[in-house]
Amino acid sequence: MSDVLALVEARLRTALGEPDARAAVTFLGTDRIEVLRFHDGDVVRYATLGMSAQPMSDPTAVVTDPLRGPRAELVLSVRAGRADTDKVLRPLAVLAASPQVEGLIVAPGASLDTGEPLWPGAPFTSVLVAGSGGLVEDLELDEPMDPVRFLPLLPMTPNEAAWKRVQGAAALEERWLRNGTDLRDPMRSGVPLG
Repeated sequence: MSDVLALVEARLRTALGEPDARAAVTFLGTDRIEVLRFHDGDVVRYATLGMSAQPMSDPTAVVTDPLRGPRAELVLSVRAGRADTDKVLRPLAVLAASPQVEGLIVAPGASLDTGEPLWPGAPFTSVLVAGSGGLVEDLELDEPMDPVRFLPLLPMTPNEAAWKRVQGAAALEERWLRNGTDLRDPMRSGVPLG
């Protein structure tokens, strides 16, 4: 487990540089989740470290495989200085712990809800999980383990999240694209959905 996390942290450092801060959260009955902060110009990135220590497994499975199954870490990118986004550390850790706590399998297209603003004054209480392979390249592990995928999180307003449940993730992403939505703006308003 610690070997996987060492490789994951090395991949994050290669892709994003040296973290300038890190925080750790441990929830009862779960492994420790860390959140690393990276600055890249006017963008700050938060990446989880710990979610990939164990593969995600189907909550209905009678026996879980300690090696096989999807592995992931979460990455959130926002513009620096517009909001107190460092308060996102705990909500991010909660989302990263959800496979252990709730038996969720986090995959692209999924919605994850924190039930509270991601940071003080944030218009977002949930995120859309985007596909991996962009900012941080997937990390291949030794067989039979699945690769670790670094999944970007796109903050959603409550209206966007409700619309996505009906229309689907692809339709919401297309709507954002068509409207030129700055998904890194920590205080952006919701995209027109009419």
